[in-house]
Amino acid sequence: MKKHPVLWFYLLAFAIAWLGWLPMVAASQGVSWFRHPTFQILLILPAVGPTLAALIVQRVLVGKAGIDSWFRSLWRWKGGVLWLVVTIALPALLLLVDNFVAQAFGLPVSAEIGGGKTAGLVLSAFVVALISNPWEEVGWRGFALPRLQARHTAFTATLIVGTLWALWHLPIFFWADNPMSKYPFVLWFISTVANAFVYTWLYNSTRGSVLAVALYHVLNNTYGVLIGSGSVAASCIVNVAVAVILIGVFGQANLSRSERVRAG
Repeated sequence: MKKHPVLWFYLLAFAIAWLGWLPMVAASQGVSWFRHPTFQILLILPAVGPTLAALIVQRVLVGKAGIDSWFRSLWRWKGGVLWLVVTIALPALLLLVDNFVAQAFGLPVSAEIGGGKTAGLVLSAFVVALISNPWEEVGWRGFALPRLQARHTAFTATLIVGTLWALWHLPIFFWADNPMSKYPFVLWFISTVANAFVYTWLYNSTRGSVLAVALYHVLNNTYGVLIGSGSVAASCIVNVAVAVILIGVFGQANLSRSERVRAG
């Protein structure tokens, strides 16, 4: 595990999460035994899987004494007020652009939320995102990305993280009761990999603040309910365009004005 920490991290992150998702997939495909409510408890595993995997591997790498300081360091805000504004505003702006592109090209737009239910739905989305998304980021950006950036450019590291981040969600596309099962997978996959470049840019620009990317992730999912998320095709167009702009402006080496963050 010490020789290949990133590989072990991803093996554990996939195994833990899929252990929670696969019973839901089986139940939705007609395997009645998995419909028992007890299996719903396993859905906590995808939420905590990336963090749990990171903690297991990090414990092997630095021991019990070093793991607490490592974990606390992830949550320090390092970007200043400007980056806080960017983190809060950018996901809303990109969703608005998604909707504009969807309308401009005649792509299906998410249905508007009924006025009486808006507050409840948005609050529910925020709570679900707050429970799950930060723990994803501990793994993807807090653990894997800086280790990959120590050996590769930010561009290559982002392609790896983005691809595996997308594939990690694969069981959901076979979960018939989940809205994501209706998404066109190829477009969603490309969109997700492209979106990873925004996360790397934000992570490196804030000198490795997992708090920044976690907040961005939470707000992106929350704003998606409040604003509407256009269509998968529109999101793909926008995310690819943004990724190309970030690569062109900041370069492949660091994807940031700052030096890319590398694990020691």
